[in-house]
Amino acid sequence: MTKLKIIIALVFLQFGIQKSYSQVYKYQTTGFSVLEKGPNGKWGKWSDLEKVNLLVSLDTDKNRIIVYSREIQIYSIMKYEKREENDTDEIFPFSCSDMDGQPFVISIIIRKNQNFRKQLYINHKNVILQYNIENLIEN
Repeated sequence: MTKLKIIIALVFLQFGIQKSYSQVYKYQTTGFSVLEKGPNGKWGKWSDLEKVNLLVSLDTDKNRIIVYSREIQIYSIMKYEKREENDTDEIFPFSCSDMDGQPFVISIIIRKNQNFRKQLYINHKNVILQYNIENLIEN
């Protein structure tokens, strides 16, 4: 009976260790804005901030970022770029590609002078999507 308890304890411990190495960060969006390049090749103005409630997942095990919008956005992380920091921002950039293989950069930016507000920027060639995000606290 003691051996059975030890085996059961080891099995649970093994699953617990595997789960602790799993790095999936989940965020909840609170706002969305978009910036588009015009026909003249110049960037326009940011759209008004819209309230949105979406789930964003950063899965470092599968090297992908997923935005669960109406049309699910799946991005493969090709390279984890060097973290940047200055007086106002802490920036975590990722070189990514979308489902069509188009390369671009996604960044999570922490705004130090804005009460450490987090933002997700998806920088496509002709459009930039910006989401205000918060850490998702699961029950």
